[in-house]
Amino acid sequence: MPLALKQGLFDYPAYWAECFGVAPFLPTSRTEMDALGWDRCDVILITGDAYVDHPSFGMAVIGRTLEAQGFRVGIIAQPDWRSPDAFKVLGEPELYFGVAAGNMDSLINHYTADRKRRNDDAYSPDGAPGLRPDRAVIVYSQRCREAYSTVPIVIGSIEASLRRIAHYDYWSDAVRRSILLDSAADLLLYGNAERAIVELTHRASRGEKVGEMRDIRGTAFTLKQLPQAVELVDESELPEDQAPRTSDPQLIARSGGSNREKVVSGISLQTFTAGHAAVINSDHLQRVTLLPAFEQVVENDLLYAHASRILHRETNPLNASPLAQRHGNQWVYLNPPPIPLTTEEIDRVFELPYQRVPHPMYGSAKIPAYDMIRFSVNIMRGCFGGCSFCSITEHEGRLIQSRSEASILNEIEQIRDKTPGFTGVISDLGGPTANMWRLACKDPDIEAKCRRPSCVYPGICKNLNTDQTPLIGLYRKARALPGIKKVLIASGLRYDLAVETPEYVEELVKHHVGGYLKIAPEHTEGGPLSKMMKPGIGTYDAFKSLFDRFSAEADKEQYLIPYFIAGHPGTTDTDMMNLALWLKSNGFRADQVQSFYPSPMATATAMYHSGADPLKRLGRAAIPVDIVKQPQQRRLHKAFLRYHDASNWPMLRQALRRMGRADLIGNTKAHLVPRTQYGGPVGRGAPFKTQHTGLPKTPRTRRRPKKA
Repeated sequence: MPLALKQGLFDYPAYWAECFGVAPFLPTSRTEMDALGWDRCDVILITGDAYVDHPSFGMAVIGRTLEAQGFRVGIIAQPDWRSPDAFKVLGEPELYFGVAAGNMDSLINHYTADRKRRNDDAYSPDGAPGLRPDRAVIVYSQRCREAYSTVPIVIGSIEASLRRIAHYDYWSDAVRRSILLDSAADLLLYGNAERAIVELTHRASRGEKVGEMRDIRGTAFTLKQLPQAVELVDESELPEDQAPRTSDPQLIARSGGSNREKVVSGISLQTFTAGHAAVINSDHLQRVTLLPAFEQVVENDLLYAHASRILHRETNPLNASPLAQRHGNQWVYLNPPPIPLTTEEIDRVFELPYQRVPHPMYGSAKIPAYDMIRFSVNIMRGCFGGCSFCSITEHEGRLIQSRSEASILNEIEQIRDKTPGFTGVISDLGGPTANMWRLACKDPDIEAKCRRPSCVYPGICKNLNTDQTPLIGLYRKARALPGIKKVLIASGLRYDLAVETPEYVEELVKHHVGGYLKIAPEHTEGGPLSKMMKPGIGTYDAFKSLFDRFSAEADKEQYLIPYFIAGHPGTTDTDMMNLALWLKSNGFRADQVQSFYPSPMATATAMYHSGADPLKRLGRAAIPVDIVKQPQQRRLHKAFLRYHDASNWPMLRQALRRMGRADLIGNTKAHLVPRTQYGGPVGRGAPFKTQHTGLPKTPRTRRRPKKA
């Protein structure tokens, strides 16, 4: 039974410091605090990003939300982590430190999918690298503790959110324990944290200890013993299989025990640890799911995949149970996910008094991530797509939180009137997905019981409302605003949803495409697509047919920009060869390619680490998944995506001969790669790009050198 919503986000009585009013920018120095008349901060936020006072930057949202509750909030952005001195610049906070890595995981921010160090940081002034540490949440928490040893530490952001339990860490190629233990934090907030942080801050201001708060949704903490008087659902071991499904001896050996799910009913209500007065609401404790312990998932890859399966099953805040995972002699305990914000609440969050520009301390320095979004509007949160390689569901949830039409139009006017350099073009009207605004389950009762990881895979759920006509109305009103010349859609489009409302595709194509529209089929072959939880390529063809038709009706030359992933779990060399043939036959040439990046806690990451498929019920005889781990094979899969690049031809020729497909080597258009290194013509057609590129590369004619 889910924990009921205690209080609306903005229904709390304001804290006494409300009398100081609204800060122009949240202070980053004692000088700014003095100008505001503050003797100290109630909360100090530490972030690995530059401070941009904009609703697309997490720490600005958290800071302004707490300010609206009456609290004095300071920000220390990108502090020098080599000494605790940088963490003392605002003095000791009254209530706690809030620690975040920033909008990105610090390791993904620092390293490519090939584990090579990046040369820039989009969230730093002038893109400067090296202004945050690796594993920023852990390092910042350590420095905070050194600076003020008695001040509570609350950790959050996507880095903490995706490491809340034992997790596979791609960069060390090992399973690491919960970040709660490595950071020694008092409390971890996961997901969108407005509800949790507002509640805990008000309670802390009334004298309750942060380290003893045990009943806040969207939080995780450590315990010395589990509570009783509850139903403990023991899923710490693999379920029994009735019959083996594979003869692979390695997978059978790794599967370990075969105990069935065990349910143990508690007897009496106890506090979590000796001396703690706080007790979790009894309704909230009726069913607690035990995950395999840290030591188990370290030793047993299939148990790791099993733990991932259970975690992803418990993501719906309307029915998720608390989770507990033993780490040595203590437990990491996760309360259910936070209740999504209502439309009225998310409107108010986005309408707080943001300056919408970087802090003045950066002077003329450019912050690339800000330049990318300064003319864009986020219209919703969450994603019900459930793509296995993506972390949006684990962080933001799969229930869509939509802003109102009036709030979105108001923000467009704010951009028009206040943002420097605005030329009349809104660069994006979207979010995690461009076209999920206002989409939800038709039946609230079904939604409250549903545990499907995706509403659109393997097909669109019959209970899902797919009507995108309200989005058509929003687009029309947005581009009709005075001073708005054009509204573009740059967020990724869920094309299998788009084709359900052809009128939406027509509106989009005729009025909101700036020449190129990005979509993400990710692959063409059924094997990898089934592991990605993505629709078949036929759905792409259906969308492309509508796109081409409406582009022609509008007399516009426009192109689709499909993204593809190399090296995803479930992908074979043959799959990549077939994808390359599809690209060539359709005239696509990738400028850069996207390799699978195993981010913490993603389902595909569990596949990558374990070699098993947590999308299916796991047992002693789990079916193995093709995994691309060896550097040479990863390079080959990338080379297939760039079949037209001469530097890849020797590798591709060798691979094609090994695969028995030497018939694809030759100097005609029917061949994939030339027979010689100079070669003949390669596939040409519409320009094409993948993620992290600029404008699509324009096809060029290869000319032979003139004879002497």
